[in-house]
Amino acid sequence: MTLDRYLLRQFFPIFVVAIAMFMMLLSLIDLFAHLIRYLNYDVPFRQIIKVSLYYLPKSFSYALPISLLFASAYTLGDLYARNELTSIFSSGIPFWRFSLPLVFVGLFASFFSFFFDDIIVIPTLRTKNELMRHYLHQISSENNSDIVIKAKSGHLIYSVDYYDISSLTINGLSIVEQDDKGSLSALVRSPRAVWNGEYWELNNPVIYYWEDGILKIRDLPETDEYREDPGTFRRSAVRVEELPTRDAGLLVKDLQTAGLPYIEALAEYNHRYSFATVSLIVMVLSITMGGRFRKNILLMSLLSSLSAAVVFYVMEMITMMLAKLGYIPPLIGAWFPVVVFIIIGLALLQSAKT
Repeated sequence: MTLDRYLLRQFFPIFVVAIAMFMMLLSLIDLFAHLIRYLNYDVPFRQIIKVSLYYLPKSFSYALPISLLFASAYTLGDLYARNELTSIFSSGIPFWRFSLPLVFVGLFASFFSFFFDDIIVIPTLRTKNELMRHYLHQISSENNSDIVIKAKSGHLIYSVDYYDISSLTINGLSIVEQDDKGSLSALVRSPRAVWNGEYWELNNPVIYYWEDGILKIRDLPETDEYREDPGTFRRSAVRVEELPTRDAGLLVKDLQTAGLPYIEALAEYNHRYSFATVSLIVMVLSITMGGRFRKNILLMSLLSSLSAAVVFYVMEMITMMLAKLGYIPPLIGAWFPVVVFIIIGLALLQSAKT
């Protein structure tokens, strides 16, 4: 339809300028946030630029919803100020029908955002973080202490005082064995265990067990029963935001199976899906804003876009923090801001000019 093409021709040049502006702003914020540390470690200018370039895809991901909101609100506001919307309404075309191309743009942007993050943003962000840790001499240890994990569907529970990844040794090992009903059947203790490539070799192990209602103890003969992968005991240095969606889901399952803390990872995994819907939500919001400004359209569109984005991201930050701390379910923490803004958008749409 001619009006659809006309609306999109008005929209896209503004969108391109907006996303370039917001990308530059977000990149500068990230740069200045770490600039003092770069200078303290005498990081060369060329390396700083390299890190910043790897952050551009993430900047694009963050800037996409804000740019869509600004560009659509400005486009509709400008059409209204030039009385073009009035002519369209007079011809009998409903406002929702005229704005439908922008809704489809938001829908496409949501799908694009999800796959763009999965394929482009995550690898570049991981590289950026690795470069920063290297240039700023941030060494992450994969050794771990005070570990408790579950294995074999909860039939075995490992308690480890300290795990050394360099030598693949465990110090202070206790293994609780449970039956199908979850009752204690035996307790194995060993001061030290070494991974031989196939199973854990226990040093001077003893086993406590019940016999005729009496707790007994004896030395445990050499056994190859304990084959838990050494990576299970390693401190997890992997962040969900640095993993593709499929790998992030597997990480959450692995953490749940091992009995390790998984709430934070599950919240980030759910956030992966909820964040992709933001582009569609902001387009609905922008349609409700677009016909409300006749003066200072550029300023008012920019202020309304930034205000809505700030409110959304602050609300999202709070709910995600509560979810990671376990105060609310991870699903609610990720989706609550989305649902709230959908309701606000639909409510405002009822009062939109038509």
